[in-house]
Amino acid sequence: MSDVDAYVALLLVHLHFPDAASLKAKRKDLASVKAQLHGRMGVTVAEVGHQDLWQRATLAAAVTGGSLGQLQSSADRIERFLLERFPESCRIERTVASFADVTG
Repeated sequence: MSDVDAYVALLLVHLHFPDAASLKAKRKDLASVKAQLHGRMGVTVAEVGHQDLWQRATLAAAVTGGSLGQLQSSADRIERFLLERFPESCRIERTVASFADVTG
């Protein structure tokens, strides 16, 4: 048993690209979003759903922190960024867990 505080926020990000007319257009937008999330916010992110659809995508994103407050703040910042970028076409599901929660 560890006495270190460690937390993770997992986000499922459901995106809709109404103006995308091809997979290439969608992937260009997705690459930009993923790069900004990773580079500016330190988020680990992967496309996990709807890879073959032109106008939809689901991303899994994860961010870690040493305190629950810090982690919640980081996850809030990530959600604000996504909702500002995709105000009409983004839905986010969030789960927060401690290391103890995950390991039982």
